[in-house]
Amino acid sequence: FDLAFIDADTANYPESLEAALALVRQGGLVLFDNVLWSGRVLEAQPKSADTRGIQQLNLALKNDARVDYSLLPIGDGLSVCRKR
Repeated sequence: FDLAFIDADTANYPESLEAALALVRQGGLVLFDNVLWSGRVLEAQPKSADTRGIQQLNLALKNDARVDYSLLPIGDGLSVCRKR
């Protein structure tokens, strides 16, 4: 695939990243919506599994050598990842 757009089940965003990277071609894009989560991603001890999932995804993308990554602060946040 050339593009995967993920906008569901935020608690499992880290697993969605792995699934998408397995399906997207080299140079393809993986997009994640709502990655700023109304600012809740800044919570030190989030109670919500959704917030924790997004925090884990954001950290994983920052450190993942398989992708080039940019977080766009438009709307509720959009992560754009290009598979290397």
